[in-house]
Amino acid sequence: MPTPRCAQKEPYAVAVEAGRKYAWCACGQSASQPFCDGSHKGSGLAPVVVTAERSETVYFCGCKATKTPPYCDGTHNSL
Repeated sequence: MPTPRCAQKEPYAVAVEAGRKYAWCACGQSASQPFCDGSHKGSGLAPVVVTAERSETVYFCGCKATKTPPYCDGTHNSL
């Protein structure tokens, strides 16, 4: 499997809206971090699409090494 690029070594705090879909960039190449802009095409990687269950602040992974995509699990602390 291709290795994603680390976009940043900290999560992205995002206020999400209940019922809205979000496409998290899994490749690390997007200029619209933490969201997909199609830069993954041809990389063998694909975005992770999630629908927010409620309106709240969530922490999307920035290092792309999380074990719980698309959410930060603290892996960036050991990079």
